[in-house]
Amino acid sequence: YLSIVSSSLISPRMSSFTSTDKAIVLQCRCLNHLFTKIRDKNTSRKDFVTYSRRLMRVICEEGIACLSPAAKTVTTPPGAEYHGAEIDTENIVAVSIIRAGDSMLDTFLEVCPEAKVGKILIQRDEETAEPILFYSKLPPLADQTVVVVDPMVATGGSAICAINVLLEKGADINKMYFFNVVSCPEGLQRLQSTFPELTIIMGALDEKLNGKKYILPGLGDYGDRYFGTI
Repeated sequence: YLSIVSSSLISPRMSSFTSTDKAIVLQCRCLNHLFTKIRDKNTSRKDFVTYSRRLMRVICEEGIACLSPAAKTVTTPPGAEYHGAEIDTENIVAVSIIRAGDSMLDTFLEVCPEAKVGKILIQRDEETAEPILFYSKLPPLADQTVVVVDPMVATGGSAICAINVLLEKGADINKMYFFNVVSCPEGLQRLQSTFPELTIIMGALDEKLNGKKYILPGLGDYGDRYFGTI
């Protein structure tokens, strides 16, 4: 199930946030269980990887279903017609924001192995919390549906930096999607105000950032927990 972000999900001090049909929070029954597992600080790395991969699979499946599906009628083995939909997976470029984004990229490619792949390396300055671009390697982006994957949106700085790189390389913001596991109102508001045409699909919208620019309640450093570098 998909849900448009509603005002009830927004922190009171973020009451100026304007939700649109471009910001989508998934509303699947399985998410509460999966999020409980990966948010628990006592969850082992092995279990964190297992449950986060299950969670990212749900996000990727639901997100891909939003990529401009076209009506298609097929004939079933008993000879009946089925009126369904089809996604053009041959013209998708999946772009990960290294390093945490690589975990989500792996899951995305399990769902959509036809996708071409791009990589962007951005590091957050620990003092200013602002992004620094180090590296990008991208396939041709013209006329492609571009899906950026990164599990966490905190300040939104890394996402904005990455999207600017993609736009400079020929991507169309109207054909761009951002998949992530957890967002917060501050980062989401910044991302939407910078790129109102961008479609954002997230597993959860958390309460706020703390003084150190970490998401609350959050789940810690996604990349460190996933790759075992805590």
